[in-house]
Amino acid sequence: MPATLTVDDLRRYAVARTLFTPTTLARAIQKLGFVQADPIRAPARAQDLTLRHRVKGYLAGDLERRYARLPVEEDCFVNYGFLPREHLALMHPRVAAHPWKPTTKRQANEVLAFVRERGQVHPREVDEHFAHGRVTNYWGGSSSASTKLLDGMHYRGLLRVARRENGTRIYEVAAHPQGDDSPAGRTLRAAALIELIVRKYAPLPASSLVYLTRLLGYGAPHLKTQTQAAMRLAREHLASLQLDGTTWYWPADENPRAARHAPAEEVRLLAPFDPIVWDRRRFELLWGWTYKFEAYTPAAQRKLGYYALPLLWRDQVIGWANLSTGTGTLTRELGFASGRAPRDTLFRRELDADLARLATFLALD
Repeated sequence: MPATLTVDDLRRYAVARTLFTPTTLARAIQKLGFVQADPIRAPARAQDLTLRHRVKGYLAGDLERRYARLPVEEDCFVNYGFLPREHLALMHPRVAAHPWKPTTKRQANEVLAFVRERGQVHPREVDEHFAHGRVTNYWGGSSSASTKLLDGMHYRGLLRVARRENGTRIYEVAAHPQGDDSPAGRTLRAAALIELIVRKYAPLPASSLVYLTRLLGYGAPHLKTQTQAAMRLAREHLASLQLDGTTWYWPADENPRAARHAPAEEVRLLAPFDPIVWDRRRFELLWGWTYKFEAYTPAAQRKLGYYALPLLWRDQVIGWANLSTGTGTLTRELGFASGRAPRDTLFRRELDADLARLATFLALD
């Protein structure tokens, strides 16, 4: 790789390689490899905000409406989201880090038989039939024990999400392809998972590659030893460069200085989990300021806002926007890392253009 490679080159590469020409929904998810999900709508779910830049004519909710007809699964990877069905064989049969107690295993077998008989079930049906009661959830509140059991069955590959009904997962018995669980097969699966990470999040600082490998403990806890070994081996074969004390990695068949990575004259309001901004370490290295997701931060401690969308102008993330649709129209509050907006007529025009695209995406007047 030429010694003249700079942070500017890496920044343009990071933006351009994932903002491909808009395509179909199935192809976009295939190219992305994984789309992180989040239930908050402000003004839309993260998965929809991510896909609107990459799918022709995409409208909020299209993924949920069309999910049942797509070769896509809701499942776990480095976190929860949507991925091409073919990737499931890399992680299943998934072995949870914490085995079920005998009582829970018996309940799961009974629920599995119930789902097999019904075909598809709503969590409410399971709760009404088995009366599993209530449990304390991750956030400290109360949730249905049936819902928690169904989540566990889904995680272990016993069930799959067939569709959603008003946002609630509707389950059916899973028939996932089973990955090769021989020692050689586990090694190959781990290598493919590391490649999937690199293809999605490159260019990656070395610390981020290590962090993402650890996060694979969510999607493939039973492959921990193999994924760590695959990560170490990958570093020997990936393209790399040390720049200002940071080692960067990216696929060996990609050129960060390619002419096609020239930045577009566009403004894009991104999801907080868009692959461009997901890696907060990389964000600070490329753009020189700190972006935080503050939806779960107490209101008095927020600096950017409840659901601040990073504001991309050309290849620079220059600020953020908090959007609201409470009045039936799209309202905005903007903030800028430098303290002020660019004094550029083209910037204002392109910002208005993306806000207009957002209004269409949200089906607003």
